[in-house]
Amino acid sequence: MVEEVRAEAVTNEQLVEEAWEVVNESFLPDAASRPWSPEMWMQRKQDVLQGTIKSRARAHDIIQKMLASLGDPYTRFLSPSEFSKMSKYDMTGIGLNLREIPGDNGSFKLMVLGLLLDGPAYNAGVRQGDELLSVNGIDVRGKSAFDASSMLQGPKETFVTIKVKHGDCGPVESMKVQRQLVARTPVFYRLEKRENDDSSVGYIHITEFNAVAKKDLVSALKRLQNSGASYFVLDLRDNLGGLVQAGIEIAKLFLNKGDTVIYTAGRDHLVQNTIVAESGPMIDTPLMLLVNNRTASASEIVASSLHDNCKAVLVGERTFGKGLIQSVFELHDGSGIVVTVGKYVTPNHKDINGNGIEPDYNRLPDFNEARDYLSRCRVKELS
Repeated sequence: MVEEVRAEAVTNEQLVEEAWEVVNESFLPDAASRPWSPEMWMQRKQDVLQGTIKSRARAHDIIQKMLASLGDPYTRFLSPSEFSKMSKYDMTGIGLNLREIPGDNGSFKLMVLGLLLDGPAYNAGVRQGDELLSVNGIDVRGKSAFDASSMLQGPKETFVTIKVKHGDCGPVESMKVQRQLVARTPVFYRLEKRENDDSSVGYIHITEFNAVAKKDLVSALKRLQNSGASYFVLDLRDNLGGLVQAGIEIAKLFLNKGDTVIYTAGRDHLVQNTIVAESGPMIDTPLMLLVNNRTASASEIVASSLHDNCKAVLVGERTFGKGLIQSVFELHDGSGIVVTVGKYVTPNHKDINGNGIEPDYNRLPDFNEARDYLSRCRVKELS
């Protein structure tokens, strides 16, 4: 009853104007793939509010189209049911990332871009490159990646039935997958002896940044150090991100006290921030950091932070280039909008989003060469 009263307390026109106002005050113009200015956005408001909006469904449709006109795939509308799920329930998915790929007939296919290794989808048989066809019997071809991901989510330990097509010409398989919330370790490590040398290398692979990533990385570093590791390789290839705060805390493990981890920039002064390390590094030995074109988001924060502070040599390919910040806003009828409000800027003041981070080397250099590179970097930083 309270929800019904609250929903009816705002008119359809007021709801559209409320969504318009959030974007007007908070949206980051850099995220738009189309020209944006306050004047153009004011004209948009005048256009959509010219006539009477006769139903709540029509108001929601107008908001969706209004947000879509920004050309930012991350700024989107949430129906009351979607917002309720996001804000009130302990929601989880099945450990996969989807991307919209243009199909032959002009529509979009939903392809599995990445998987949480040993996650529910992976254990059920889903593999990178598979096409998602349906969720609980509902055809998802033509739907957005966000819509399909929302359908995959639900309370932990419940089941979702998915149908996937393996590869381009592979078989179609239906599988029942249990949603999980348990944070599995994303940190895998080993000690390797260097050829023609008595020293050892500590190799650490982080597959994602989740709630246990920092704790498990600290444990791995201590064990490798105690086992005699003289050098370290941190592998962030195919790490699509995860919890941004976990990435920030992990970057701090390698930085000197006072070093800048990352800058955040946005129109709202609350978004503008400089994040710095509060204490010294756990290790102070040469570090090589492996990246590729699927190193994204929180991984790029770690990579740029360690690189710009002369703590790591980057090896591999240019990173993905995802450096935007989103906030969720509730509207008065219980619906909501997700809006891009800021972006991450590296310690060397480079914009990550759309650009990625260029590596220092395409192939793994000798550790002595890496040490010399970092020494020159520090001298240049001081000059």
